[in-house]
Amino acid sequence: MRDEHEAWLGIDLGTQSVRVLAVTGNGTVLGGGSAPVRGHREGRRHEQDPEEWWQGVRTAARAALGPVTGARVGGLAVCGTSGTVLLTDRAGRPLSPGLMYDDGRAAAEAARARAAGLAVQDTWALPKARLLVEEYGPGRITHQPDVITARLVGRPVPTDSSHALKTAYDVEREAWPDVMGLPGEILPEVVRPGTVLGEVCPAAAEATGIPAGTPVVAGMTDGCAAQIASGALRPGSWNSVLGTTLVVKGAATEPVRDPSGVVYNHRAPDGGWLPGGASSVGAGVLTAAFAGADPAAMDARAAAYEPAGAVAYPLVSPGERFPFLAPGAFALVLGEPAGDADLWAALLQGVAFTERLCLDYLHFLGAPLDGPLTFTGGGARSPYWNQLRADILGRPARVPEQTEPALGMAALAAHATGSGPLADVAERMVRIATRLRPRPDRTARFAEPYARLVDELTARGWLSAPVAEHAHTRLRQTLDAGHRDAPDHDDAPDHSDAPDHRDTSDS
Repeated sequence: MRDEHEAWLGIDLGTQSVRVLAVTGNGTVLGGGSAPVRGHREGRRHEQDPEEWWQGVRTAARAALGPVTGARVGGLAVCGTSGTVLLTDRAGRPLSPGLMYDDGRAAAEAARARAAGLAVQDTWALPKARLLVEEYGPGRITHQPDVITARLVGRPVPTDSSHALKTAYDVEREAWPDVMGLPGEILPEVVRPGTVLGEVCPAAAEATGIPAGTPVVAGMTDGCAAQIASGALRPGSWNSVLGTTLVVKGAATEPVRDPSGVVYNHRAPDGGWLPGGASSVGAGVLTAAFAGADPAAMDARAAAYEPAGAVAYPLVSPGERFPFLAPGAFALVLGEPAGDADLWAALLQGVAFTERLCLDYLHFLGAPLDGPLTFTGGGARSPYWNQLRADILGRPARVPEQTEPALGMAALAAHATGSGPLADVAERMVRIATRLRPRPDRTARFAEPYARLVDELTARGWLSAPVAEHAHTRLRQTLDAGHRDAPDHDDAPDHSDAPDHRDTSDS
């Protein structure tokens, strides 16, 4: 184990801010900093100015390093939003704005890519890159973190395969396919996450306060960074990130094959696989339906409605991506809630039902689910919702103390600079604050509304009949087996001094 007087930097280029953490090998956060980033939204358009990313890194890095005294910076890694892309010139200077992860203008280009046999979604980086080339002319296709790593090193550097995945990079062959006729010279060189790209140059050191010579490591997407920060890296373990929407990501020795394309696989730095998918269901529906409400107070009132008087499929926006692909799907509320508290309960339960269906679908595809399940994201700050989710899923879960993507990037930097296997490094850095066990009587209460929702989704043609039948079978097995889908594996250290039900912080 490395000297605990050594720290690693994780840089997270978030949608609304840049966040930087300085973390020791045992998970102690020595310093943190953030800086806001503005965006421009108009209809399906969502852009950001890449120069703001760099200015945000400069501000946040200096704030993070301010309290760090007597510790050497051993390395850094950068994560960004998955699918965010721009064009740069040969020197790495931006030629276009950054088209953000949810920019939906390239639907026609995405349709052409699918017609050519590429499994891409409308908001993925590949169709947006095609759109940028048509508008701005040839340039180097660049992913969000590449802008920062190039500035830090002082020259353009390869991209990582995690961010390149949604530009159609083949992570199994580790090569670019024929991507919509884009010329090979505009496609970036690609390396695996965890590859050392270079060192912080003197000019970047002066701008950021990061010591010159600090190793700069190829990062991963923000979702993968959050997964590293959850410690869910051993095969069979999963991380459920509940923020505005729901993302479920796990670890496996082999890719999880999905003909529909809703589950995709990132390549882990060690060569393993990180399968997962992103739903359009999530906590954002609470903000939309109850603007200004006190979540803790609403949770307390919702506890009287188990189960709720209505069954919800709470899509944040039209269209679903996981656990099924249905562009025409829309939010559902089946039944008539008795009031605001009952509707709040229905929305909380509906997200948990979707979470269960995601795991059922992964099981249907043959994904390993026999490891620990970790809850992260803003939704994991709610102790009531955490317990409700464990009850509906019928399996144990755990909530880490610190789950920021920046922590995951600090762990990746430590791994890349010689601190050991990534899973071991992450487990040393991750501190578990809360452990949850499902209550069998509650699991049974929610069986009927979950089954009703599965049947409704099937009747509408969104969910396939074989997947629905598999979900029903697993529900029966959960109840018959004492309401537990998985053994209570826990490979992370206990850190028993951490208080129970502590709120988590997430970006």
